[in-house]
Amino acid sequence: MELGYFTMPSHPPECGLKEGHDWDLQTLRWLDELGYQEAWIGEHHTAPWEPHPSPDLLVAQALLQTKNLRIGPGGFLLPYHHPAELANRVAMLDHLSNGRLNFGVAASGLPSDWAMFNVDGMSGQNRDMTREALEIILKMLSEPGPWTHKGKYWTVSKPDTMFDFLKPHIKPLQGPHPPIGVAGLSKNSDTLKLAGERGFIPMSLNLNPAYVGSHWDSVEAGAAKTGRKPSRKDWRLVREVFVADTDEEAWKLSTGDMMGRMMGEYFLPLLGHFGFKDYLKHAPDVPDSDVTVEYCARRNWIVGSPATVTEKIEKIYREVGGFGVLCVFGFDYKHKPEAWRHSLDLLKNEVMPRLKHLGAEFEKAA
Repeated sequence: MELGYFTMPSHPPECGLKEGHDWDLQTLRWLDELGYQEAWIGEHHTAPWEPHPSPDLLVAQALLQTKNLRIGPGGFLLPYHHPAELANRVAMLDHLSNGRLNFGVAASGLPSDWAMFNVDGMSGQNRDMTREALEIILKMLSEPGPWTHKGKYWTVSKPDTMFDFLKPHIKPLQGPHPPIGVAGLSKNSDTLKLAGERGFIPMSLNLNPAYVGSHWDSVEAGAAKTGRKPSRKDWRLVREVFVADTDEEAWKLSTGDMMGRMMGEYFLPLLGHFGFKDYLKHAPDVPDSDVTVEYCARRNWIVGSPATVTEKIEKIYREVGGFGVLCVFGFDYKHKPEAWRHSLDLLKNEVMPRLKHLGAEFEKAA
């Protein structure tokens, strides 16, 4: 099993934009030093708790300050970008990364973002636009011209050479394109079916393992359509993780600090508005009012000493049937940076060696 990082990025509303950006850069440097495999950076436009509208700005700076970490948007919100422009930007970023770029894509789920960009998310227009944009981007990155794509939302051409010297020339470094990641939330996720169908990296967001178990079924259902054989080694699980020297300290630093504050002030109310609290419950008959920060910390988060965290990761691994990369969900601990770095360090150097046996079945199958 490998370790990664998934950050929205999340910062409290009173945090300055540059201040938050600098904290994210610091964390990415730590991840690189500690030997984490990858990091994914989110995009949002109207959420004060998720204040980064352009993940590629953070990605580009982080690539200059790290050596081995694979970094990418997690993901670009495709309805809000012109596909030809984004294809060129991703290709350029791939060169700047020396081939360390991952390319995460998403459809956008915030009604306030839909309103800003005049996208009808309630009818699923955001998902339709995402599928069309991705089709165009993949064509731009891998198919020589000339061609014209006339879609429902965009008409895009890859023109032939003009005046003997003007022509599309920007291609990605990684062929045919950087690895593509897609994140799924709901049970029987359509997004994860797409991942299986196209061979993309499937990512399951931070939900109760009972829901996440259905996500691999979606990947396999999608893969069956195109005759692919998906590997659980590629499956990423995003989880809230806090490791400290003792269980008591970890509980205090998580539920009693920024993890608890962000969940209580933003994430749980947001899921409540969408009627998505079911995704966090260990059983359907649990009332919404019981789904508190403490409930999530006990049922879904991976919080505790190295021994406790080892046990919790192994339990989740067995419940969902195995996965390849655990992505730590990012939080803003710039007021206690040593505690967050210590948690990342303990996870990598104390917990992971105890979990080396997990994934051996993938190797045998291969």
